[in-house]
Amino acid sequence: MSKKIAFVTGGTRGIGAEISKSLKEAGYIVIANYNSNDKAAEKFKKETGIEVIKFDVSKFKECEKAVDKILEEHGAVGVLINNAGITKDGFLHKMPEGDWDDVLNTNLKSAFNLTRCLMPSMRDNKYGRIISISSINAQKGQFGQANYCAAKAGLIGFTKAIALEGARRGITANVVAPGYIETDMTAAMPADVLTSIVSQIPLGRMGRPHEIGSLVSYLASEDASYITGAVFSVNGGQY
Repeated sequence: MSKKIAFVTGGTRGIGAEISKSLKEAGYIVIANYNSNDKAAEKFKKETGIEVIKFDVSKFKECEKAVDKILEEHGAVGVLINNAGITKDGFLHKMPEGDWDDVLNTNLKSAFNLTRCLMPSMRDNKYGRIISISSINAQKGQFGQANYCAAKAGLIGFTKAIALEGARRGITANVVAPGYIETDMTAAMPADVLTSIVSQIPLGRMGRPHEIGSLVSYLASEDASYITGAVFSVNGGQY
């Protein structure tokens, strides 16, 4: 049964919400993490029936406590989605140290925290699917996002290492690197900025959240058991 329990960080909004819903549709029992927006989380829970759990993924002790609770209530988790992420953009020569630390801790250290907490039980069960959500900007860079690009690129190296460590124990680890996706965040961008972005995408449109969710759901499945250490770019050919 542990194979069908999935935990998604940042799983109640944006791409994370779509991943949570896709996994539920595929038959998983899903637990979705969030950190601050109680109203959005409760709305998501009511609309989807997916369990939500509030804690700060950047803090190891909070992750440890939350994982212990999940394991006690649900048994071993078979699927971990490292999706949580924030942005604090600014040119590096003006970037406060706190903005660097906050983004690295939330976007990268969180993946260590949750994977470290869940890896022992995955190893014991000889099964696991670890999928981390990176970004096109980790691959090509972006003005004003040195912290974000570094964190998301770090997920790629992290994943390749744990893919090697987990292979003999039935644990796969992969990365999905989305381009520009239709979310509340991109919807809030000025129209001229969105037009400029879309003009750079060969397919002529932004991606849709379900296109990320369906790929993640596939990578979590038994059909993907021979895929590990891979990076999947979902960006309409932009990079």
